[in-house]
Amino acid sequence: MKELRELIRDLREDHDLKQKDVAKHLGISQQTYSNYENGHREIPTWAVVSLSKLYKVSTDYLLGTDTGYLGSTNLKSPYLENITMHDIMYDIQKFKREERKDLVKYIQYLKSSGK
Repeated sequence: MKELRELIRDLREDHDLKQKDVAKHLGISQQTYSNYENGHREIPTWAVVSLSKLYKVSTDYLLGTDTGYLGSTNLKSPYLENITMHDIMYDIQKFKREERKDLVKYIQYLKSSGK
């Protein structure tokens, strides 16, 4: 399970934000925010709440009690590298029924194996 500092870094990167952007949202310096991500400073509760609102995730997710975050909800924004969820869904629609079944089985395998 990822630590809070790792989650907030991943979310920031998923949303194509810089540390200074998040720091501005929180009303703190970029250095203070950097210390949160690097684990040099404890992240205050108010900041966890504010970050959950910024990224539209629950505080439970940030604190590791809920792993339901699926990434950005904007289908046109990059999901992984330069690929969007729209691109992925569009490509999946081209699959034959059996290929889609195989894809779902593979995803279930990956989830169950912890990869």
